[in-house]
Amino acid sequence: MTRHLLVIGAQRSGTTYLHSLLEAHPAIAMAQPSRPEPKVFLSDELTDRGLDWYRATYFAHVADETVLGDKSTSYIEDPLAPARAARMLGVPFVVALLRDPVTRAVSNWRFSTDNGFENRGLVEALTDCLDEAAAGEWDRATTSVSPFAYLVRGRYADHLRPWLDAFPQTSHVLFTDELLGDPAVIRRLYADLGVDPGFVPPGRDEVVNESEEPAPDLPEELLRRLREYFADSDDALARLCGRRPPWTSDGGSDTHGAD
Repeated sequence: MTRHLLVIGAQRSGTTYLHSLLEAHPAIAMAQPSRPEPKVFLSDELTDRGLDWYRATYFAHVADETVLGDKSTSYIEDPLAPARAARMLGVPFVVALLRDPVTRAVSNWRFSTDNGFENRGLVEALTDCLDEAAAGEWDRATTSVSPFAYLVRGRYADHLRPWLDAFPQTSHVLFTDELLGDPAVIRRLYADLGVDPGFVPPGRDEVVNESEEPAPDLPEELLRRLREYFADSDDALARLCGRRPPWTSDGGSDTHGAD
């Protein structure tokens, strides 16, 4: 029986690397083309085109694979996306890959700078984001295209709740540090997907989608403010997942290269 997998984000958390590990497995077919990402469940109009259209558009290359995967990192940020996915797919398998939100924000800035969206320095950009976060709500209507939502994208608990509510039995939360550092993580994910967990992906140790723009060090005072900004969200995430995120136990992490 064919099963559907959604890798919902978060952006700049190593999802391209995870995509490569999933795509390498002979029993998993990832949506093609992978760029631009499908983003089907950000739209009622696309969702209403139905399952046959979805499979014909993104999975025409499928042979005998049993898991069909769609990586679209904006899914996690749209609270209406879970209902759209349920309407078309029923109960998909959902994977969220989460990274230290400070490191993720820096990577997001690097990506935006590489692509010509951003002309502010890192310190100015993140300080501006802290001030904007204090001033009011994030405009979710610009989620999938905004290159500047450096901090609100890292408030993972807010974004995950609609997905965990919709798919409590089939949603999995992974952490980037653990995926990079422990080969057992991808083996467990394969097993949960019902495919051969003994398969060893050939690109497991290769860096993918790394930003070119070097990241300057953050001043200690700014880093303290950022950790304070994320503290309540990190606590809420720990409650949702039943365990502390790895970046909260050692003062942070650096997953450079796993963008």
